[in-house]
This record gives sequence, C-alpha cells and structure tokens, in this order.
Amino acid sequence: MLIIGSHVSFKKDKQLLGSVMETLSYGANTFMFYTGAPQNTNRIPLNKELILDAKKLMKEHNIDINNVIVHAPYIINLANGDISKYDFSIKFLKQECKRCEEIGVNKLVLHPGSHVGLGVDVAIENICNALDVVLADTSTMILLETMAGKGTEIGRNFEEIKRIFNLVKYPEKLGICLDTCHLSDAGYNVDKFDDVLDDLERLDLLSKVKCIHINDSKNENGSHKDRHENIGFGKIGFDTLINIIYNNRLNNIPKILETPYIGEYPPYKFEIEMIRNKKFDEKLKEKVIAHYEK
Repeated sequence: MLIIGSHVSFKKDKQLLGSVMETLSYGANTFMFYTGAPQNTNRIPLNKELILDAKKLMKEHNIDINNVIVHAPYIINLANGDISKYDFSIKFLKQECKRCEEIGVNKLVLHPGSHVGLGVDVAIENICNALDVVLADTSTMILLETMAGKGTEIGRNFEEIKRIFNLVKYPEKLGICLDTCHLSDAGYNVDKFDDVLDDLERLDLLSKVKCIHINDSKNENGSHKDRHENIGFGKIGFDTLINIIYNNRLNNIPKILETPYIGEYPPYKFEIEMIRNKKFDEKLKEKVIAHYEK
C-alpha cells in the first residue's frame, strides 16, 4: 500500500483538524506537521475537542494515525556542548514528546544535531546521553533523520546513526527517517537505491526505517548542501524517486513530501498525483499557480 502525504500546517484556530483537512485537500493518506514554529519555542495549548474531531475525520477517510509524523523543531541540538543550550534542548524535546502523546501521534522525527566544533565522538556521546533522558520518560518513538552533511551535522552517514543506536539505553524507542535529498547530498547513490538499503541492512538498521522524506535535490550528488527541489525538477530525477517510493522493501512506510512551495503555493496535491500516476508532469509549476489563482 502506498502511504503518501506531505508537510501540512498546524495552526491555532483548527490545530490537528486543520492539518487533516489540508491533507485531504491534497489527496493524501498521511501527513507530517510541527506542533509549533520550528524556529522558536512558542507553543499553543492543545485543544482536546479539535483533536477528537480530527481523529474522527481521519477515521472517515482511512488515515491511520500510526502513519502520521510530528517533526521536532530545528532549534533542538542534542550534540551541543554548551550546558545551557544542551539542557534547553533536552527540556524542549521532552515537551514535544509529551505533545505527541497528548495528540496521539507516536513518531517524532529529529535532526540528530551539529557538533559545532566539538568533533563527532563528543557529539554522539552528547546525543546519546540526551536521548537516554528523553526516551526514559516517553512512549514516543524518536526517528533520527539522515542528514546531508552540511556544516558539522551528525547523521551524514549510516555509521554515525548506528553508533547512536549502539550507545543509547533504549534503542527499541529509536527509529530512522530517510531523506532522499539528504542521502544524495551526503553522497549516497540513490540511483541504485537497493544498494543503499543493503548498506542499512548490513548495519541491521533497515527494520528501523519508519518514515521517508521524499524530496528532489537542487544539488549534485555529494554536495553536502541540503536544498530541496520539487519532484522531478532536481538532480535526483522523477524516475529515481518513483523507484524509491515503490521499492518493495519499503512497503507500508509513510512517505512524506517536503518539497518547496511554488511561489506562495503548496505543490503537494499535484506532486502526489504525479506519484500515484507514476508520470512526470513538466508543467507542474504552472498547474500549481493556475490552481490557486483561479
């Protein structure tokens, strides 16, 4: 079964209900959202009635909440050695996990962090110590996202992710979120994606993949830049992304689009149509603009 969706908004007035309504407008059967702005700590109180209404609407349209993903805010950096910033990151991540529990979503995607000059070994130790504190007190599974290797990011290769799994106290509460743009920018040959999956299997990590971010890339393989592009308009290409999405080894894993807006408009309805039809539409961007400006 193809489980496909995109990033959607989570706004004060309708919260999760609005997220579900937006998802349905794209013809999707899953979605991902932030519980607040990814760049700051502002968080609105959760409305239980809106959550119940959202779950009712999800049930009516066969959206399984177990396939829904929350993304942790970017300002969390568990690799940071600055004590005040480190403690803040732990506290804020614990809060986000609690919000996931209140909403009923059981998976939270997290960027592992950046070592900001400390080096990989110290950074991984910091990440693991922080995860031990957070995971001890939550039922939320944290999905470590594979990163492009920009700056001092941790998670630029599977071996770094594996080291975290090996060192944490609760590896059963950890999963992995693959990102196609990040993988390509990190240097993995996504044209031969079964080889990439073989690398994961060799490290006993393939079963840990619980979500996949589907994005094309503006940059050449191995660029370490992390700039997403719309499906089929980047350096990865439509056919390669289709082969990843429909790979039998990734059945029943939620695929989430994080592609850029076309001007001020979300492209997801039309990108999902392309994916379902397995046919690239070179006029995608014109169609998006025409749809929202009619």
